[in-house]
Amino acid sequence: MNAYLDNAATTAIRPEALAKYSEYLQLTGNPSAIHSAGQFVRRALEEARESIAASLNADRNEVVFTSGGTEADNLAIKGIYWKRNSQDSKRNLIVSAETEHHAAIDPIEWLVKDQGAEVAWVPVDDRGVVDLDWLRAFVAENHERIALITLMWVNNEIGVITPIADVVTIADEFKIPVHSDAVAALGHIPIDFAAAGLAAMSISAHKIGGPVGVGALLVSRSATLISLQHGGGQERGFRSGTMTAAAAKAFACALESSIAELESETQRLLKLRDRTIAGVYAAAPDAVFTRADAPGVPNNVHFTFPGCHGDSLLFLLDQAGVQVSTGSACQAGVSGASHVVLALGRSEADASGPLRISFGPTTTDVDVDEFLAALPGAYQAAKKAGLPT
Repeated sequence: MNAYLDNAATTAIRPEALAKYSEYLQLTGNPSAIHSAGQFVRRALEEARESIAASLNADRNEVVFTSGGTEADNLAIKGIYWKRNSQDSKRNLIVSAETEHHAAIDPIEWLVKDQGAEVAWVPVDDRGVVDLDWLRAFVAENHERIALITLMWVNNEIGVITPIADVVTIADEFKIPVHSDAVAALGHIPIDFAAAGLAAMSISAHKIGGPVGVGALLVSRSATLISLQHGGGQERGFRSGTMTAAAAKAFACALESSIAELESETQRLLKLRDRTIAGVYAAAPDAVFTRADAPGVPNNVHFTFPGCHGDSLLFLLDQAGVQVSTGSACQAGVSGASHVVLALGRSEADASGPLRISFGPTTTDVDVDEFLAALPGAYQAAKKAGLPT
């Protein structure tokens, strides 16, 4: 028994992406070199850039390769803030939400602490949906001070979808750039970068069956930002450093597969999701489906279990051969309540008992069967153990 249901943390690399990765790892040549070996690798890198751009309806020059989603978020948030603030010192206000990934929250808090920025947190309801009426009123009143708005397209913990098009419409009236962390959205909902009107968008390969260690920041041709690092001036001068063509090719390959399978996978995963939700309620009638009736992605099921500690449930399920999570893998091992669940207005006790079950291309009915078979015993044992005092 070994059911892997933590695909929101990372997915198994797709066979076709692994084959592409292995093939191009064997090439020797720096893509910045002008000799034939270097230019062959350069061509592979640019082919990957063009493929990713085509998959997301972006211009090839808008794709800036990074080491992953965290670097992409940092580059967008710090880079746009620095640029806008350098042009007008009154623009020192960042608008975001407390339900964001720490890859966004931590750079914002660093800018507040060290760079004189201020932050306004958009309220969310008890399902995790951002309050657009509040945002509209706040932007109208404070637009002269706002440097940027950054809101994730899909929440990585609870799977709720943010209406990014509406956010951009609100911001566009005052020409405020919007960045979105789309790491949890990629491969699970349709994404059209040009139509979205975003200034920047973060994505990562290992969430869709690509390798760990490569991602991208899509930067609109109309947007400007200041680089985090300086050196060779690669990636439009936004991200200096030698890029790995092999990782880029594997990323592009995984994205192509994800887009091609999007419709069929959505239908397949919705069935797995619905079975999982029904099974959780059967085993734990007092469990709460966190996002309730809010729009969400098909690959994410997030519950809170009153009276249970999430880590207890996780470890008991792991002992039974089922791998799930209590939230973001980036916070794994950090004791404490989920900042996302707390931001929904839930109690500290409720925020200490979450469980995220997430699906991917390799998830089968058997995996769900094994989870549902292991859950009743794990739930009863975790509830008996209770919350730590």
